[in-house]
This record gives sequence, C-alpha cells and structure tokens, in this order.
Amino acid sequence: MLTFLIILATGVGVAAAVAGVAIMLRGGGDEAVEDRLASLAKNLSGKEKSLLDQEQNLLNGMDDVPGKLEEAILKFFNIRLMIEQADLDIPLNKFLMYCGGFALAGAAIPIVLHMSFFFVPVCAIMMAFLPIMWLKFKKKARLKKFAAQLPEALELMARGLRAGHSLQAGFQLVGEETNDPLGGEFMRVFEEQNLGISLDDALDSMTERVPNLDLKFFATAVVLQRQTGGDLAEILDKIGHLIRARFKIFGQIQALTGEGRLSGIVLMALPPVLFLVMMKINYDYTMVLFTDELGKKMLAVAVFLQIVGAFVIKKIVNIKV
Repeated sequence: MLTFLIILATGVGVAAAVAGVAIMLRGGGDEAVEDRLASLAKNLSGKEKSLLDQEQNLLNGMDDVPGKLEEAILKFFNIRLMIEQADLDIPLNKFLMYCGGFALAGAAIPIVLHMSFFFVPVCAIMMAFLPIMWLKFKKKARLKKFAAQLPEALELMARGLRAGHSLQAGFQLVGEETNDPLGGEFMRVFEEQNLGISLDDALDSMTERVPNLDLKFFATAVVLQRQTGGDLAEILDKIGHLIRARFKIFGQIQALTGEGRLSGIVLMALPPVLFLVMMKINYDYTMVLFTDELGKKMLAVAVFLQIVGAFVIKKIVNIKV
C-alpha cells in the first residue's frame, strides 16, 4: 500500500511539473488588450459588440501558437492535425499530459504487481500510446462517416446548382441540410468565404482537415471548373456515382477478405495470450526469456517477427479501391 501511495504521489508531481513547463513554454496571452476590449464592450451597440467578439476570437486564435515543447513534438507526430481531423476540443498540451499520465500509470502497474523491471518501460510506452490510439480511432470513425455522407452531399449540391443557386449557396445548403461532420466542414468553407478567404484556399484547408481522396476529387473539379468552365452539376453527379460504385466494390472486398482478417487477428493474439497463460502456470519457466542472454535474443526476434507478420497480413487483406 505504501509503495502504491509513493507511486501515486510521484505521478501527480510529475504531471504537475509537466503542466507547469508546458504553460511556461506556451506563453501567456495579451491580457492588456483583452482588458481594454472588455471595458469597451460595455458601451457598444449590438452590431459593434458582434464585431468586437470576432476580434476577440481572432486574438484567441493568435494566442494558440505552438510553444517550444509542442514544436518538438510536431517534428515526430503531428498530433495537433490529428486532433483537428478528429474534431476534438482538446488543447495539445493537455493531450500530452494525458499521455504522460497514462505512461506513469503503466510504469506503476509492474511495480505494484512485483513484476520484473523489464516490464516497467514496456508498459509505460504501451500505456502512453493508448490516448494516441484512441485519437486515431476517433479520427478514423469521423472520416468514415464523412465518406459515407459525401455522395449524397454532392448530389444535393448538384441539384442546387441546377435550380439556379450559386456555388457558395450550394456550400451553405449542404452545411444546413447535412449532419456533422460533413455539414460542419461545408459550412466552415462557406463562412471562410464570407470572411474574405478565397474558395481555393478554403477548399485546400478542408482537404487538409479531411484527408479523403473523393473530397480531393471534388475540390479539384471545383477549382478546374472555375478556371476553365463547364457543367459543374454534371461533374458532381459523376463523382457521386463513382463514390457509390467504390463503396459497393469495397463492401465486396471486405466480404471476401473477412476470413483472412479473422485469421490475422487470431495469429497475432495467440503468442501474447499463450505467453500470459504460461506465465500464470509456470512463472519461473517464462522468466528465463528475460534473465538468460539467449532468451533475450529469442524474445527480441519473436517480437520483431510478430511485427513483420502483422504488417504482412495487413498488406494482404487491406486492398485499396
């Protein structure tokens, strides 16, 4: 019990230290400007106050500049872009604190269970990547939902163009009539145009936030149509038909590769599950892999071959359409 309390106190202290360093490196906002804006807001009319709120939002956006710690992280993992693609309202420094907390919890588990010290860094690294894996899962789910909404949205925009609406009104129509995430992204493009951003730049930003191949086709078609002319409604109908055909082929491929994907899951889960069972049955027998030099080499080779096998199986069953 005393060991657990010491570990818990150490974890809280390290988390607080990381938070303090992140706040210092991030830097504070311009409090003087914010105070002046707050004092002026008391004597403004409704329209002027709305403009002041927009200015305040711009100041908040300027304060959200990555610090030195965040810049170092972005060189290896673009977590900020992943958070934006997952549409989560989590600051980067707070997300990194979550990763650090999970790492401390992972390091504490082997100590509490009186396991070998070899498991401490392994469990810490595995637990630190759990928030990143959750972030990737949220991002993948959002992109999958966006891809499913895209054909209907393109057809809706095409019908709006045939009815006489402009392209900008088409973005607004899709944003109002379609649920998130697609509706929010198209409405954001419409609002960015109202704020003076060109359509090309707004589409580039959307394709960066939503890395979808079909969306890139749509953005390219819109840009080319604005430069060379043509029937954009017909182009959007063809893109929507193409996306639906790709979904149909992808469903057939998923059905045909289902047995291979299930076999891959079983083959990847069998070695670690068997290792845990053997550790429970005969602990000293399995610890030879960590104490003997030959056992360490065998364990390293086994882990390497396990990773290679996972990539090979994934390459076989994941067929791009």
